[in-house]
Amino acid sequence: MREHVNDTYVQQAKAGGWRSRAAFKLMEIDDRDKLLKRGEVVVDLGATPGGWSQVAAKRVGESGKVIALDLLEMQPIHGVDFIQGDFREEEVVRQLEEKLADRKIGLVLSDMAPNMSGVPLVDQARGMYLAELGLDFCRQHLKPDGAYLVKVFQGSDFEGFVRAMREAFVTVATRKPKASRDRSAELYMLGRALR
Repeated sequence: MREHVNDTYVQQAKAGGWRSRAAFKLMEIDDRDKLLKRGEVVVDLGATPGGWSQVAAKRVGESGKVIALDLLEMQPIHGVDFIQGDFREEEVVRQLEEKLADRKIGLVLSDMAPNMSGVPLVDQARGMYLAELGLDFCRQHLKPDGAYLVKVFQGSDFEGFVRAMREAFVTVATRKPKASRDRSAELYMLGRALR
């Protein structure tokens, strides 16, 4: 808890009105890779508390659209449509598709994480399953030149997921933003331009 309170990014997030330190991760990646474009349609999976959605809404502007989804409740954010539900359920995906109204997505963000069991192999497998669900969603709804930015944890299923990303996208890169804690095994995979 002390580490969290004394964290520079947590303090900057509070001071800047950002909902979480994760906002800085997305800003750093977007500054480098130029993912969030004015007028773009963005889907934010695993959105609560909303740091990524805040950044996305600000950067795509009023002409863009941000749809956020999470199991947990999220306080409203100007310019963001929110769906509370489980992305693994067809009905929730159907709600998301209705909000898209046949518009193709320019960027899918996924900061989804499973409910942790404390058993590393189980948690790793659950996390990869969520990343794969996001990838399947991208195959159906992403614009041809769209992108998928997804949090993954290195472990037993990692190489298989890298292969799946390379099969789906023309370019695949990994990102470890400065705002990620050093001891964290998380990194972000970025796939661009569907094959």
